[in-house]
Amino acid sequence: MSSIRGLHRLSQLAAFCACVTVATTATAQSITQPDEILPEAEQAQSTSQSVDSSPRADWSSDNYGPDPQTAAPRADVDSLPPFGSNLFEGGFRGNMADGLNSTYKIKPGDQVTVQLWGAVELDRVMPVDAQGNIFIPSIGPLQVQGVTHGELDARVREAIHSVYPENVEVYTNLQGVQPVGVFVTGYVESPGRYSGTPSDSVLYFLDQAGGIDNDLGSYRNIRVMRNGSTVTSVDLYDFLLTGQLSNYQFRDGDTIVVEERGPAIAVTGDVAREYRYELLGSHLSGAEITELARLDSGVSHVLLRGNRASGPLATYVPLSEFSSTNVQSGDEVLFSSDQRAESIVVTLEGSYFGPARYALPRDARLGEFLDAISVPGDMTAVESVSIKRESVAAQQEQALQDSLRRLETTYLSASSQTDEEAEIRVREAELIQKFVDRARNLEPSGRLVVAHQDGISDIRLQDGDVVTIPEITDSILVSGEVVVPQATVYRDGMSVSDYIENAGGLTQRGDDDHILVMRQNGAVRNADDITLRPGDEILVMPEVPTKNIQLATSISQILYQIAVATKVALDL
Repeated sequence: MSSIRGLHRLSQLAAFCACVTVATTATAQSITQPDEILPEAEQAQSTSQSVDSSPRADWSSDNYGPDPQTAAPRADVDSLPPFGSNLFEGGFRGNMADGLNSTYKIKPGDQVTVQLWGAVELDRVMPVDAQGNIFIPSIGPLQVQGVTHGELDARVREAIHSVYPENVEVYTNLQGVQPVGVFVTGYVESPGRYSGTPSDSVLYFLDQAGGIDNDLGSYRNIRVMRNGSTVTSVDLYDFLLTGQLSNYQFRDGDTIVVEERGPAIAVTGDVAREYRYELLGSHLSGAEITELARLDSGVSHVLLRGNRASGPLATYVPLSEFSSTNVQSGDEVLFSSDQRAESIVVTLEGSYFGPARYALPRDARLGEFLDAISVPGDMTAVESVSIKRESVAAQQEQALQDSLRRLETTYLSASSQTDEEAEIRVREAELIQKFVDRARNLEPSGRLVVAHQDGISDIRLQDGDVVTIPEITDSILVSGEVVVPQATVYRDGMSVSDYIENAGGLTQRGDDDHILVMRQNGAVRNADDITLRPGDEILVMPEVPTKNIQLATSISQILYQIAVATKVALDL
């Protein structure tokens, strides 16, 4: 077991390559104190667990955010969905209450079952008359209007036992309730009169009316009216946040009125979902907004923008200071995860000892990191280290998409002068479209070449980097436009042509003028000016099937882009 430094003296090679620019392989420098990355006792040991990630910077202020005056454009309050906009997607209308809950208050028209056995027997369904009574034989009228379902049995039992104090058992049940018709109006999708039971919730009737108008309706100011007077008000935020909903008993002819939406604020940024929040008054405190919004983990700062009597307002404060901030109607509140991490996570793959992931300081460099990694000395190709980097993959993806768009723009919209030329254009267009469709589905690897001549460039590592330390291999891979793509044993002295010949030669589409060699370290070279070594991949590019020289050149350039980014010779 050896360290990469011991095997290949990477620190010295990094210093040797210090003149190389970042544009090609990044600036290199010698590393004299690798123990800054791993403790001395753990360097080049398989038991290494993590890298010292203590901060190397002392921030003088916790306000790291963008200048409020130059930050992203303000969100339009009206463009955001209101908090609760998905409330009526749950199907409240499909669940009518049966009206038999214990708090239901009995009213005229209800049906009460009374059963007696023992000294006296009786089994009868008794309607509640207009005066609110049921008539029990031998007992007389009994007032039950306004009595709850839970209290009904005790009321009837008491009345019967006042006449038959002994040897009479009593059972009472509310058999059915009268349906009610409730008007729903105001800012709802479909105002009208809807049927239900007295115990149905306000959500049941609102859902039958299509729900609240998300653009104009209020979720916080809903009134229930009876005989021209408001008997109760409903704030649906209580239900949305805590599940609490008042258990109001409707009567036939009641009216539910959804008022116009009140003042609102926009909440955006690092939240579970961006919403427009309605105010009951003219303002909310920052603490109330924080409670309403579902913040993502790591939120540290808040950007508040709005207008005041003195002019436009823009302030950027830590989350802890936002609690006491006064937020008014029309303001935008943008929550931001804006603490700058002092560490990065780097992953290893390939031939190494120890853990696969390391937490490193933000300014960690490749040279000092490799010096602290132990590897099997007789199995590791230390000269072929490379990095897969997310930002490089994104750049490769963007460059490829731009090239494909230019190809489509240039050739798919070209005009034709003759019928023969038009026929050629149609065939070319089919070729281009198929090629573009396939190319757009490829994913670049983001491979960054850090090997240069005989050294490794000492570049700064980034969060998410995957450092590849390949194993020594004795094979050569032949792929692309060959008859039999294969991996074969490397033999010293054999040329690219020899390996292609052993793979059955070129296919009919193979282009013998465009053959690439991919190194283990990610470098791509033309086969004409390179000496093969173990681990190389020979990639035969396809010949573009068109006589249009300009089109062939454009497609060939994109094929090269694809080959470099994905190690794939896209079949035409």
